[in-house]
Amino acid sequence: MSSTYETDLLLNQYLLFHYGTAEDQLPYPFGPRDALFFPQRCVTNFLPEIGEVERALDLGCAVGRSTFELARWSQEVVGIDSSRRFIQAAQSIRETGRIEIRRTEEGAIFTLLQRELPGDIRRESCRFTLGDATELGSGIGSFDVLLAANLIDRVSRPKNLLHALCEIVRPGGHLIITSPYTWLEEFTPPAEWLGGIRGNPDQTMFSLPGIEKELHGSFSLERTEDMPFLIREHARKFQWSVAQATVWKRR
Repeated sequence: MSSTYETDLLLNQYLLFHYGTAEDQLPYPFGPRDALFFPQRCVTNFLPEIGEVERALDLGCAVGRSTFELARWSQEVVGIDSSRRFIQAAQSIRETGRIEIRRTEEGAIFTLLQRELPGDIRRESCRFTLGDATELGSGIGSFDVLLAANLIDRVSRPKNLLHALCEIVRPGGHLIITSPYTWLEEFTPPAEWLGGIRGNPDQTMFSLPGIEKELHGSFSLERTEDMPFLIREHARKFQWSVAQATVWKRR
């Protein structure tokens, strides 16, 4: 799994997903334009209701666009990801404000794009760290907002992850989870799946009740929202998915 996210192909797909313009990502006049700018929407759809905070954590931050967006609302933002190349790219963007993207057109044909982070984002408020989301450790401190975007179905122990988040989100703080719930054995052993579990009627489990079970007693569910997102593979192939976003408040 880790090697997959270290390739040039995935790095540039994620850079385009996070930093490409609407035209960069979907040049056709048709298509699901409401599925663009997902990393930004993970913040802008929810933080106006939450308000400004002291510390925020973007867990599984990939190449960092949501981390930078959180800096509009938080005095300090930490982005953590397990991909060394993703973190290196995010750190470079923090330092320079510039993004270079190799957008695949067809086969070995690509277009080199130069983009810039919006100038009103406080890059100096962001810090990026290479790390395992399931092994955060006590030194990370606590947070008022924690974003885990499309992460829980990509870790080996999502139950342990949710339990750990209970310890680092401050009382009254918020946890934002998004996921399309793509449970696959290559990422998560079936015994650890939070949903997608088929059995007798009383044993069938979908993901939202599975998350609620693990967070019960520590968080209350405040909001759910369906969030489409689009990842461009090449000029004529796209991945269209729908994540379920849930917003939780720490008791």
